Amino acid sequence: MLTELYERWLLELWNGDLPLAHDLVTPEFVGHWPGTDVHGPDGLIEAIRQGHEPFDDVRVTLDVGPAVDGDLVAARWTFTGAYRGGLPGASAPPGTPVSFSGHDLLRATDGRFSEYWVISDLQSFSRQLGIG
Repeated sequence: MLTELYERWLLELWNGDLPLAHDLVTPEFVGHWPGTDVHGPDGLIEAIRQGHEPFDDVRVTLDVGPAVDGDLVAARWTFTGAYRGGLPGASAPPGTPVSFSGHDLLRATDGRFSEYWVISDLQSFSRQLGIG
């Protein structure tokens, strides 16, 4: 059950089926990104939308997992896309291919995700975009 839930989370929601958030996460959902938290399905949708906005041809793939332990799910993924422009401090030209990986940890409650922690390779991401 949690394996399938995570696969929908990653391969459908993160690949652009944003309204699916209302089916996959609880109303009390909290997503923890480094430096910020988002709340509820609408907060999640906005966070994904903002993350995808600077890129064309976004594709998120599953690399490892998901591994399930009780109510917890963990996995490793890769994000790829073509930089569209607009990120402060980025010197990469539009069209630059970008690829970076990250790890998810999610807690499920009653068949939906209620909490999310993510860590991604921001160093690789920044280097590809000429940030810093």
